Amino acid sequence: MASRFSNWKKPVIKHGIPTKWQWTVLYPEGLRLGKHTDIGAYTLLVAKHGIEIEDDVQIGSHTSIYSYSTIDNKKGKVVLKKNCKVGTHSSIMPGVTIGENAVVGAHSFVTKDVPQNTTVAGVPAKPLKKKLT
Repeated sequence: MASRFSNWKKPVIKHGIPTKWQWTVLYPEGLRLGKHTDIGAYTLLVAKHGIEIEDDVQIGSHTSIYSYSTIDNKKGKVVLKKNCKVGTHSSIMPGVTIGENAVVGAHSFVTKDVPQNTTVAGVPAKPLKKKLT
């Protein structure tokens, strides 16, 4: 994916103000953003307790990633490992790690860690298959 982003530059991120690509971060001081990331429009990252997005991660539009939840008072760092992909309109809840090369299907609700090389989907998200290594 790196060749796709030969001129990639870290975006300017301000609390609650959409980036030039129309995704928004709350508490940007809690966000660690890797290189060559692709974050779709209208995505919300709530990084109050930490969100780490490693290199070459793709996040579909209209996705929400929460490091805390006011509904059940859960909080915890969210980690998206290298080269994982999160489908459009998905929600990732506090404390979840999405493993390297993992795929989250569109419209999924992720409440548990996703192992590397695994595809999950659904509400709640459940494993569908594991890639052969």
